[in-house]
Amino acid sequence: MTAHLKLRFSIAALAFATVVPFASAQRTAKTANNMHWVATWGASEQQPRAAGPGRGGPAPQAAARAGNATAPAAAPAAPPAPPRAAPPPSAFNNQTVRMIVRTSLGGSRVRVHLSNAFGTAPLSVGAAHIALRSKDSAIVAGSDRPLAFHGKPSVTIPPGAEMISDPVSLDVPKLSDLAISVYVPGDTGAASAHSMALKTTYIQSGDSTSAAEMAEATTSQAWPWVSDVDVLAPAAAATIVAFGDSITDGATSTPNTNHSWPSLLAQRLAANPATANLAVVNQGISGNRVLGDGAGVSALARFDRDVLAQSGVKYLMILESINDINGGARQGTVTADALINALAQMVDRAHTHGIKVIGCTLTPYGNINDEGEVMRQAVNAWIRTPGNFDAMVDFDAVIRDPQDQKQFKQGYNNTDKLHPNDTGYQAMADAIDLKLFAQK
Repeated sequence: MTAHLKLRFSIAALAFATVVPFASAQRTAKTANNMHWVATWGASEQQPRAAGPGRGGPAPQAAARAGNATAPAAAPAAPPAPPRAAPPPSAFNNQTVRMIVRTSLGGSRVRVHLSNAFGTAPLSVGAAHIALRSKDSAIVAGSDRPLAFHGKPSVTIPPGAEMISDPVSLDVPKLSDLAISVYVPGDTGAASAHSMALKTTYIQSGDSTSAAEMAEATTSQAWPWVSDVDVLAPAAAATIVAFGDSITDGATSTPNTNHSWPSLLAQRLAANPATANLAVVNQGISGNRVLGDGAGVSALARFDRDVLAQSGVKYLMILESINDINGGARQGTVTADALINALAQMVDRAHTHGIKVIGCTLTPYGNINDEGEVMRQAVNAWIRTPGNFDAMVDFDAVIRDPQDQKQFKQGYNNTDKLHPNDTGYQAMADAIDLKLFAQK
């Protein structure tokens, strides 16, 4: 070997020696600390719905229920299908959107997922911040943290893609509200969003991401772009994904009170020492179906993104099929066998990733026809059959009227014969045996 080649070999070897130990040290530190990322909050992205560009105010009914607003009560109606939240603005331009999200698990390091899953153009994010929420749009003094993406304060997210922020140090309490503020400097086009936030979102012109509060904001009840929040947690910590339709999403529960059954389950888990290391992520979409697109793409189509991609997921709870049955039974286009096959597919896909699956029986729908009720009972019989799931929660038995299986128990329904009220959601959460999650 010539002296020149020896010198090049020595330099390369020195470079390798200086890089590899650093990478090894990083891996060793992570292992020694025994920490990993766990999703503490999440929401399923949906296709944009038509609404006026840049308008932050919700429809009148939603506005009456948003935040602390009050409005004259309207006569209750009994809709034939799951109610849908007021659509978010279809686009934003030179605006800041401050979204309030509820944690389940706490941590001292946090990161945020921004999604352009259904965008048709690149999404330009000029700035993004996270803070502890104080009240309404106000944040806790000293808690504001700018988010970066690979060290840069702005990011462009291609259509169909997602970006995860760099981690920031922030003491995030369990069961607390975070304010995530996203500034978009230009026209975003149709925005991917979760349309039923059940939390007031604040929208204001210009870059207000670091503002102590947004006093001139208009409001909505939707979460554009923000799809997940992760905290760094000990190895024993894990996430439970609640996967379903409006009854999981929390439709007809009281806004700004965290009264969906997944939120109430998170409270029970946090209060129990044996399960306090578990987070709950709500991946329900109001109006969603298992076999067809509509309010969100079908459960089968969104399964990978909304379940398998969640950080630290260990358990999956499935409560979905009633929208397929409601429409399919009337039109003769859906069968119980097709729904059972789809649920079995989800179980198989989850098991491939080491996720334990808990089947949840379908709750009553008093307006369903006889063919639909036969189908619901057939799906529930399969869910109850040992071996089809790792475990089962019989929500139907908890919610139904013992004298009429198509109806809710007295005091559990919001008058539409389909959705639980706050009391009904509480009964569902209370019926879940926490020992299902305490097992190693």
